[in-house]
Amino acid sequence: PARRPRAGIPDMRQLEDGDIVNIDVSPIFDGFHADLNETFCVGPGVTQKKKDLIKASHDSLMKAIDACKPGFFYRDVGGIITSHINGCGFAVDKTYCGHGVGEYFHCAPNIPHYAGNKAKFVMKVGHCFTIEPMINTGTWKDVHWADGWTAVTKDGKPSAQFEHQLLMHESGAEILTARLPTSPPLWWEEGAQPGAATPVL
Repeated sequence: PARRPRAGIPDMRQLEDGDIVNIDVSPIFDGFHADLNETFCVGPGVTQKKKDLIKASHDSLMKAIDACKPGFFYRDVGGIITSHINGCGFAVDKTYCGHGVGEYFHCAPNIPHYAGNKAKFVMKVGHCFTIEPMINTGTWKDVHWADGWTAVTKDGKPSAQFEHQLLMHESGAEILTARLPTSPPLWWEEGAQPGAATPVL
């Protein structure tokens, strides 16, 4: 099958009904970075398998965020995500990880999303970081295109991702990139268009 980019530079290919697309937004404001992304569906023709993939990616992220608190080991994020994703029948990407963010865009700590990783450090008040699991329909493995940036799943099957930027407080993680009341509903939420999966482009 044709390989589908999971992260890359846009080209001349037009989006088609039934596609899913991830949009990653990384603004800089007053010298500080922010980072978030969501996976969207294109048109009403998205298959249930892709819908399930999108929701599994989202839910694994939120389960990991719920566990975040001062003293929690960064390496244990991966176990929470993997447990949920394995139960959904998908695979957790092992190449890419969450990261520290602030005055620098990608910095320590590295936060792998798979179980059994060896990430260092524990969460402390004031830490600012992302969790951003990439979830694949088939294999977790990926390959890169010649542009040096675009990554695709090795088996060409779809991949979905959600990401939030978090700030650690005594009471737990604040989601700095949380959705707003005005954000379009995700496909499983009240108010979503019938037959739609996440906001439809």
